[in-house]
Amino acid sequence: MKHQSITTLPPSPEEERRSRMIKYSITMSIRVLCIFAMLFVDGWWLAVCAAGAVFLPYVAVVLANVASPTRRQPVLRPGTIVPAAPPPFEPPHDDAPEQADRPSDERGAE
Repeated sequence: MKHQSITTLPPSPEEERRSRMIKYSITMSIRVLCIFAMLFVDGWWLAVCAAGAVFLPYVAVVLANVASPTRRQPVLRPGTIVPAAPPPFEPPHDDAPEQADRPSDERGAE
């Protein structure tokens, strides 16, 4: 049996969230630079900066919401832990009649 390694585990939710926030922040920073560049450039560069300012928010959201790539190896389940299944339902056995079914004089003093 292969042993579980910490390097085969997927990133924690905090790491994944941080990575997505960094991607989003970088893309939106480039958008802000495009908006400021539109004040100083002319010609085709103006069209490139305007396109960047318009389309980069969409790209930023898509990049931020894309799931991180999975690791090459799947997470291994320890061999000793097995999910417990509930025991199958067994109806009660009717081997002996109940006390209430017998007449009172057959019960005797106990």
